[in-house]
Amino acid sequence: MTGYGNAECVQSGVRVVAEIRSVNNRFAEISVKLPRQFSAYEIDARELVRSHFQRGKISVFIQVILDEEVDLALSVNVRKTRAYRQLLDTVREAAGIDAPVTLDHLLRFSEIFDTDNRLLDETEHIWKIIVKVLQEAIDATRTMRRREGAELAGDFASRIALINELLEEIRQLSLQNIDAVRQRITEKVAAVADRDIAYSRDRLEMELVIMSDKLDITEECIRFASHNKFFLEELHNDAQGSGRKLNFLLQEQLREANTIASKSQNADISQRGVQIKEELEKIREQLQNIE
Repeated sequence: MTGYGNAECVQSGVRVVAEIRSVNNRFAEISVKLPRQFSAYEIDARELVRSHFQRGKISVFIQVILDEEVDLALSVNVRKTRAYRQLLDTVREAAGIDAPVTLDHLLRFSEIFDTDNRLLDETEHIWKIIVKVLQEAIDATRTMRRREGAELAGDFASRIALINELLEEIRQLSLQNIDAVRQRITEKVAAVADRDIAYSRDRLEMELVIMSDKLDITEECIRFASHNKFFLEELHNDAQGSGRKLNFLLQEQLREANTIASKSQNADISQRGVQIKEELEKIREQLQNIE
């Protein structure tokens, strides 16, 4: 399911920003981008996100920004400066260059300066802020996904209602179809009897019973309606894993629809069966993304 959420917090001169983007995906695919200083916490951040999302391609972006109004503690690393000076002198002598090493040469090596190490010195403290902000972004994303889920639930409910109407029409047509087939066979048997052709009435009645059983789709319609009922109930269940239960019920609905289609010998029933499978297919396409 699609969703977006962001959050930020400024504390102790540090600003933390978390942004989450979610798009449709059948499985949970989570990527997390943290500042280099917090790379050791990447697995923890990913598991925190995974605990809240079972499906979707989730992209997480986290920034840690130092407050510009707080003075940076810059200093010269004397040991590194001397080492680079000695190295440059060695290169100069080896190359036979008379020109002396200047400050401009040394300034090309940024390593001679030590910058603000707050991110390194306060990693654990800042990580706690990151967790707080990340959780807020997760909550915002879930809220947006729930709104989309509510819209999908309304769409599913309307489609299930249509399917139930089509099922009732199929059930009525099935009863009429069985009576019509019985009537046709009876008329054919009567025509045969008029020709004085011998036949077994018991065998005929048995064949009529078998034929009626093959054409009767009452049980399939009842089971289908039952699956529809459970589908609607699960649709309003907030528990995690509902998406997988709905997928299972959808498979059973498709099974009953295919059985009805295979037993049908009536064009009107077949037409409604096609409509039902079209509605189920539209549900299936969206259901793959629901948790």
